[in-house]
Amino acid sequence: MQSDNRDNSAGRVVGDLKQDILQGFFAPGEKLAMARLKARYNVGVGPLREALSQLLIEQLVVVENQRGFRVHPISKEEMLDIYQTRARIEALCVGLAIDQGDDEWEAGILAAAHKMHKFSSAMEADPQEWERRHHEFHSAIVAGCNSPTLLEVRRSLYEKASRYRNLWLTGNMQQTDFFDANRKEHDRLTEALLKRDRDTACQLIEQHLLSPSKALLASQTIPDKTV
Repeated sequence: MQSDNRDNSAGRVVGDLKQDILQGFFAPGEKLAMARLKARYNVGVGPLREALSQLLIEQLVVVENQRGFRVHPISKEEMLDIYQTRARIEALCVGLAIDQGDDEWEAGILAAAHKMHKFSSAMEADPQEWERRHHEFHSAIVAGCNSPTLLEVRRSLYEKASRYRNLWLTGNMQQTDFFDANRKEHDRLTEALLKRDRDTACQLIEQHLLSPSKALLASQTIPDKTV
């Protein structure tokens, strides 16, 4: 029974710590002191080490010899690699979804798009809720690809990209021009998907996913190389 409790604690901490890293509670490169983690997550060293080891595999933390763990640092070089790779993988998933998706897939896209647009006017008040609905929309459009392996690769890239996107969103939620353009991109993408226009949809999703990286480069908030 004690083993089950330990496993449950480690599993909970993995999820909670991952979200804190992705949402920027712990800054890139910040040292993850055990005392602070124990107090925040109310667990012992054992579950914390298990959680940190898992996040090390997922490249969200790094380990220093005899110095513990730090949040994985960020850089323009890594950001561009993540966004470019993610855009290509997403386009591949979208193309397969158009080829194989059924009526249920189309209905899922419409429902997710409606929920996202319905909340768009309140995104400044609750950016995390908007991000959740935005994520659900992008998950819905690729759901028809029927490739668990591709979807797992996509999930990992989404999480890594979200660290960078959240850094930008924190200081730019009031830039209405950007979000107006973002909404129009979603509308054009939804239209192409429902028309089964493979070439247009794949082109649009690549352009859409690369847009945040261009905004991040222009913001000058990310170091050129990992330090």
